Amino acid sequence: MSASVNSSTIKPSQTAIITTNPTCETITLDIQGMKCAGCVKAVERQLQEHPGVVSACVNLLTEVAVVECELEQVIPDELAEKLTKTGFPTQPRIAGSSLSAKSNPVERQQKASRDLTWRLTLALILLLFSTIGHIDYWADAKIPILNTLWFHCGLATLSLLGPGRQISIDGWRGLRHGMPNMNTLVALGTITAYSASLVALAFPQLGWECFFDEPVMLVGFILLGRTLEQKARFRASQAFEALVALQPQLARLIGASATSEQVGIEIPVEQVRVGEWLRVLPGEKIPVDGEIVAGVTSVDESMVTGESLPVVKQVGDLVTGGTVNLSGAIALQTLRTGNDTTLAQIISLVEAAQTRKAPIQKLADTVAGYFTYGVMAIASFTFLFWYFIGTDIWSQAVLHSSSLMAHHSGTMMSHQGGSLDSEKLLFSLKLAIAVLVVACPCALGLATPTAILVGTSLGAEKGILIKGGDVLEQVHKIDTVVFDKTGTLTIGHPTLTDCFPFERQSEILQLAASLEAITSHPLAIAIQEAANHLELPLLPVADSSTASGLGISGLIASKSVILGNAAWLESQQITIDSIFHTEAEKLATQGKTLVYLAVAGKIMGLIAVEDPLREDAQATVDGLQKMGLQVMVLTGDTTQAAEAIAQKLTISVDNIIAGVRPEGKAEAIAKLQQSGNYLAMVGDGINDAPALTQANVGIALSTGTDVAIEAADIVLIQPHLSRVLTSIALSRRTVSKIRQNLLWAVGYNILAIPVAAGWLSILGTGIILSPAGAGALMALSSVSVVTNSLLLRHHSKE
Repeated sequence: MSASVNSSTIKPSQTAIITTNPTCETITLDIQGMKCAGCVKAVERQLQEHPGVVSACVNLLTEVAVVECELEQVIPDELAEKLTKTGFPTQPRIAGSSLSAKSNPVERQQKASRDLTWRLTLALILLLFSTIGHIDYWADAKIPILNTLWFHCGLATLSLLGPGRQISIDGWRGLRHGMPNMNTLVALGTITAYSASLVALAFPQLGWECFFDEPVMLVGFILLGRTLEQKARFRASQAFEALVALQPQLARLIGASATSEQVGIEIPVEQVRVGEWLRVLPGEKIPVDGEIVAGVTSVDESMVTGESLPVVKQVGDLVTGGTVNLSGAIALQTLRTGNDTTLAQIISLVEAAQTRKAPIQKLADTVAGYFTYGVMAIASFTFLFWYFIGTDIWSQAVLHSSSLMAHHSGTMMSHQGGSLDSEKLLFSLKLAIAVLVVACPCALGLATPTAILVGTSLGAEKGILIKGGDVLEQVHKIDTVVFDKTGTLTIGHPTLTDCFPFERQSEILQLAASLEAITSHPLAIAIQEAANHLELPLLPVADSSTASGLGISGLIASKSVILGNAAWLESQQITIDSIFHTEAEKLATQGKTLVYLAVAGKIMGLIAVEDPLREDAQATVDGLQKMGLQVMVLTGDTTQAAEAIAQKLTISVDNIIAGVRPEGKAEAIAKLQQSGNYLAMVGDGINDAPALTQANVGIALSTGTDVAIEAADIVLIQPHLSRVLTSIALSRRTVSKIRQNLLWAVGYNILAIPVAAGWLSILGTGIILSPAGAGALMALSSVSVVTNSLLLRHHSKE
């Protein structure tokens, strides 16, 4: 039988990720200032170029970098300083405090909410004042002072020196360090428009147009878009923040041997030590992992296990830190604290999962790394093409489009009657600015991580730990699901079902239980439980010996007693009567495990033991088959027992692999893969670890708070098979969202850039995109991607 991995085997991680390579160590960095996928690629390149760094993975949404480096060859502060100098303020995360950055999510949310409100207000003010410049075109009305050229010149200056200043600084810094990003494009667009307008204002004889409204509108739309995008990001991370918020801040310390009625003293939860006793009142969060030593209550474990119904807890039961005590006061003894607690490890796993990239995201980040260079090249080509070629070939369309642009953008002339060359220059310049601004590497960079953030957080809500974007992508390819039988399809606790002949049941069970008293084999436990139920006293046993996998023997009342399978008894020259053979065949067809009892060389009885199926086993198998997946069973049991299980679950006999020892399971999985199967392995413990690792996707069921994290890609905190269906369905939906987002991000740029470059005007439509309109479209693109990822939450109900 597969053994479960005890939670004590979960090693506390020093950072936000677990590494098993003894020659490497992992450094976690908190990074600020990243705005798009180009920033992500630039940061990764800076990290990977540092001596001693093996690999680096950066997440745009969580603003975390996980760096794997050679052991003791890299100083975290040096990495942080290097990134800070290039415009990305960075701080190494201190070992043992991986959750420090998330320690007070309520306070962080309040501060973020204030910042968003201020940015939103500022963006609306800028858009309002820039719109005033359009009023005379829309309503043929003029507002004193607010509609003058000098007012809009001052407003543009304040916009670039105020909210636009950081955008420009960051953009030029990135360009100077060879890492241009979205801010680079926006800075080039706004400064170019502002500079051209200043020249027009200073030298009216040139006949150039002043379009001071454009940089103001651009800054306004950028602020508005980023504010809406950030708001959507917060919603995307809501489930993860809620998980982090479960961490209690205070604990009520009482003396050992105290009762649940003792008041105790409140201390910070990080000061609690293993072995100390704590009191928890109704309605309070349980501060640490512990064992109840006094009191009875019910506990809400929904945010940790995904179970919606409260669980009754009494003396001797284990409780998990972060769950909520609902009904009664209890006293508990501390078993694990800090980063050793189940909740802390779950949070660490979820955060690590959100950092691990899907292969498709790595491709998107690589493309985004060169995207800004490409856009600047296209903008330059657009300007040169229209100024030297396009305006001569399509002059009428250009002049018509230019007048429309001036009308819709509220352009103000510093001098009427400009030359055709001036109009060509301004027209070409505006199109180049529009190209710079409309391109959106943000959408490309946010397409994957936002969906992964929502997907993994939703999984954590349901008690499903999905270890990263790469796992999500693997799950999408699965065509076969292989189940371990014992402890996975079955409950893992055999019970005695039959004793033959029945009239000698008490005598048979008393002898069998006496022999099995010295062992802890699952079959022995089932026999002992049946004897205890009948209150049968155990008899003294002498000269006992065990044959592994065969049976046990000993002397009881000076008589030889043997308990084991048929093959072992026959090897001991004991004949099994035909009546026992007949009964054994009948029981074996029902999938039961058989044990024979012989006394003084003669068969005395037959015992049948069965490991019942889990309640949701049939529904899970049916659900997987409806998904179009092939379902198989891999077990060490006999073919008869496996086929009996398959028959109950409507699994084809051809999909049964029986008689496989634990060490042979990985080889069996490998053979299935060689046959073209892309499969998931579902197991329940450490004996399944090799097969879980060999499979394309390993899914581990745990018992209680046990989490088999080392081998599996997906961990189900509660051992409910229905969660296998949920995890696969959630993974499929998440990958679908990633593809939708990437399709939108790529399609948007493919369509928007040519439109901004003025190609529609060539067709005589008179349609071109003003720089302000380009800024609005760019903002809409990022917001659309994040909002689409949020739609995952609307499909999350089972």
